[in-house]
Amino acid sequence: MQKYDGTTQAHSNAWIFQAWASFALSVTATTIGICYLPVDGWVKGYVGMGTLFTVASSFSLAKTTRDMHESKRIISRVDEAKLERILTEHDPFKK
Repeated sequence: MQKYDGTTQAHSNAWIFQAWASFALSVTATTIGICYLPVDGWVKGYVGMGTLFTVASSFSLAKTTRDMHESKRIISRVDEAKLERILTEHDPFKK
């Protein structure tokens, strides 16, 4: 488990286990369901490949969304630091 430093969200071991267990269970159940479909092999293959691409694109989309969010957060922190520096250097009573 990661230490919370104010910039990242820490996840408990129980949450991580639940996420992986639900992913494994859903993939297993879908695979079993596809194997027992009363259709030809090429239809099972088509459905299986579609499911595989859906899962892969979900991972890619989640990673891209997370990376975009993190980059905005970093840019915001840099802008905040620049503003703080400008405010500390500005003295309204100094001529």
